[in-house]
Amino acid sequence: MDVFDGLPDAIIVDILNKVGDVKTLLRCSSLSKRFNSLVPQTESLILRLDPVVTTEPQPPGSPVSNILKSIHGLCSLFSKPAKPIPTTNLSPNIPSKILHPFDRIKNLEVELPGGNASLEKGAAVKWKAQHGETLETLVVLAFRSASTASSSPSPASSSGESDAEFVAGLKTRVMWTISALMASSTRHFLMSEVVKEHEEMESLVVRDRGGEGTLVMGKEGLREFRKTEAAREGEAVDERVEKNRSVVPSVRMSMRHAPSLKLESGICLESATLVIARPSEGYSDVGDDELATEAFAGNCMYGEAVVALLKCRKNALEMNSF
Repeated sequence: MDVFDGLPDAIIVDILNKVGDVKTLLRCSSLSKRFNSLVPQTESLILRLDPVVTTEPQPPGSPVSNILKSIHGLCSLFSKPAKPIPTTNLSPNIPSKILHPFDRIKNLEVELPGGNASLEKGAAVKWKAQHGETLETLVVLAFRSASTASSSPSPASSSGESDAEFVAGLKTRVMWTISALMASSTRHFLMSEVVKEHEEMESLVVRDRGGEGTLVMGKEGLREFRKTEAAREGEAVDERVEKNRSVVPSVRMSMRHAPSLKLESGICLESATLVIARPSEGYSDVGDDELATEAFAGNCMYGEAVVALLKCRKNALEMNSF
């Protein structure tokens, strides 16, 4: 008699929930008829995807090129244009088909193989986005390079930035923000079919193995998304399919920047930038500090950088929907 034969179904399902990994669970389902019937009842899953990634230049008239044209006057002092943003060839049908055998998903984590931003050497962009029907909040933390700080600069040097210093690197900071907005909207669209089909789902987290960005949808956001999708059924043209991402709404952003930010840990971040974005409709910046702090809680260097940047001057920017 096999050990598992003596265990109640509920205990086996609980063990399967601890396993989580979708590929492993699908292999388990082929072990026996009992496992084949119990694996679909798993409620907590981790799906690791391996999409093909290609790098393509942004076509004429794309959102990025249009936005850059609109701030061309400000950008005359800036460095060379940012590199093309990699795009994934995944469609929403792929994760949907993989997860089709599971019918009781409540908590889903999805892991992509890499981030979406193409950056110069040494630069880093980290972001966290909350979505419902569309983007609700986005926090971006980025810097051009990191090094061990010398003893001469002081933390106070991060807060005395002039208007000219702020404008001097604006193009790069805007590109970092656009990259994060497009990455989050692409992931939101990627999971659209899964969200619609698994109505019991209460939590969705999509991240990449490199730790660049995280998309989060909670119970209310998932419910709102399904309601909107149900109302949209029957529409002839869906521009999201053409763009392979969800539409980014018009947003208002608070941007804080320090040309050189020395952290208490002894690390110096060059061109450190913190951006907090929310939809323009119904905009309020109440709770922004807590939102930014929570986004990178537990990540020592990034959490410390957020706290320091929140002390810097806030600059307000707006961006149209694209």
